[in-house]
Amino acid sequence: MARTPTSFLIFLFQNHRTIQNPKFNPKSLDPIRNLIIPVDTSNSKSETIETQIRNDGDDNRQQEQHGFTKLVEEICGIIRTQPRWENTLLSQFPPILSFSQSSLFLEVFRRQNNVFLSLRFFHWLISLSQFSPDSLSCKLLFDALVESKASSLAKSFIECVKFTPEKSSLERLIRCFCENGSVDQALDFFSKLDSFGVCASIETWNLALSASIRLKKTDYVWNLYREMMDSGVAADVETVGYLIQAFCIENKIERAYELLRQVLHDGVAPSNVSFNKMISRFCNDKKYGRVSELLHIMIAKNCKPDIYTYQEVIHGLCKRRKGIEGYRIFNDLKDRGYAPDRVMYTTMIHGLCEMRWLGEARKLWFDMIRKGLVPNEYTYNVLICGFCMIGDLQEAHKLDKEMHDRGYKETTVSYNTLIMGLCVNGKIENACSLFEEMLQKGIFRDIITYNTLIRGLCKDGNLTKSQELFEELLAQGLQPSSSSYTPLIEQFCRVRKMDQAIELWMDMENQGIVPSVYNHECIIVGFCDQGSAVEGMQWLSEMLNKKLVPQKSTFERLVKCLSQKDKLDDALLVLGSMFNIGYKSCENVSDFLVSKLCGENSFHIETCLGKILERG
Repeated sequence: MARTPTSFLIFLFQNHRTIQNPKFNPKSLDPIRNLIIPVDTSNSKSETIETQIRNDGDDNRQQEQHGFTKLVEEICGIIRTQPRWENTLLSQFPPILSFSQSSLFLEVFRRQNNVFLSLRFFHWLISLSQFSPDSLSCKLLFDALVESKASSLAKSFIECVKFTPEKSSLERLIRCFCENGSVDQALDFFSKLDSFGVCASIETWNLALSASIRLKKTDYVWNLYREMMDSGVAADVETVGYLIQAFCIENKIERAYELLRQVLHDGVAPSNVSFNKMISRFCNDKKYGRVSELLHIMIAKNCKPDIYTYQEVIHGLCKRRKGIEGYRIFNDLKDRGYAPDRVMYTTMIHGLCEMRWLGEARKLWFDMIRKGLVPNEYTYNVLICGFCMIGDLQEAHKLDKEMHDRGYKETTVSYNTLIMGLCVNGKIENACSLFEEMLQKGIFRDIITYNTLIRGLCKDGNLTKSQELFEELLAQGLQPSSSSYTPLIEQFCRVRKMDQAIELWMDMENQGIVPSVYNHECIIVGFCDQGSAVEGMQWLSEMLNKKLVPQKSTFERLVKCLSQKDKLDDALLVLGSMFNIGYKSCENVSDFLVSKLCGENSFHIETCLGKILERG
């Protein structure tokens, strides 16, 4: 049942216009109050009636303000504590319908300290039809929404109330969109700024470009840059840096390099981040001359290469099997006073493990610890993987135990590393035991876990178990990869079950996975082993039509198989294709083919062979 409001609150509701009017004069209530009644002047403390009335008016205003404050407090309490407070306010304070001034909302907003409840109260007041929001209320509420990172609500507020925020507030909203990862909404909002008569500053444009780069959304970058140019905003060096990074993400490294040369010609240089991205891409493309050139440019332009720059160089070298050069640069950096961090140490340890330099990797491990850098889970797994690769499983297990003793939990990555090591060293039963142990401990088995074990089982010749694992992978809802199919296709070809191999091939294509060169070669060699040289030649023809280049050994295997089947014309065609690619003739294959040709005594074939050998 609704509570009956106090008599004073009822009075307050009934006289709200008087209360809210700052120019209200109590004397206007009654003409008698304007009279000045004389009193005995012999008493020095006497006062005029006018003074008494003025004091009474001040007291009334204080009481009225107190009543207004009490009203706001009660409203705030109901809003905070009752889910359906709208009905409660209407039933408990019916005269609230008469409040059309904004001062009630402003006081509730100030005391509520909850922007979402205040927004709901604001819309409720509007629904009463007598409330007309003023610009101050709208500004305060909008800014509070942006401050609370409620970017979508702030945008909706503008559209609903038909309110035009200040330029600084609009730019803060764009920043809010970017920080929330809603770059698409920021991009959409940029296009609406013209309708507000606002042109965003270069700082705001760059902020949106930066957010797009973080998300690797290069289409957003180019759309933003186009709108920026159309708005007449001049790009600065920071903008150029983001464009260079966008080119790097798209692997258009030469265009990034051209843009760099242009800004360098203008006498400015982008940040180290842009240089680092370019260095990383050039390392991936094995263009180490460009890498060296960029390092010299950085030094010349006072953009001193930092530890992250050299980290990109070392990572690129190690990734491209140039670990020795990477190790030389790593040691040179330490000699020059650089302090490699844990990431760089881990990168270098990984490169050394890839080269099977476990002794040097172990030295770096201890050097890292002496410098106060504690190995993390990834560093441990890198070294564990290295010991697995050289077959030192005892040391790998020892490191794994040490990692867990340090508080690192058993994870999918740590199990995958050990399963890989066991499979590489032919300990398939142990690997299968770890695989089952993951299930018992509730550790997620990902696509890498399945692929690793499928490959190990295929290598061990256990095709049945491999197929079962593949079916389980699909049943778990995991998306198979090329590495899921390749071992099975290879094994089916090896045991001459070409129908099953081709069925898997077709399934792989249906999954949207593009078969690799090695997948094609397995099928070709499988047909040759089965004695179906013509089918093998058809697969080779399709492969060449797709601009895929087989290994020389695949050509030679097919030439030999065709020759054995007395398909000498076809064998010569395959040999000619091999020479066209740039491979040279193998002596064994040539001798075998010549002996076949001599047996045929065919002048036509000898003429073809002569022409082919001239090209080869």
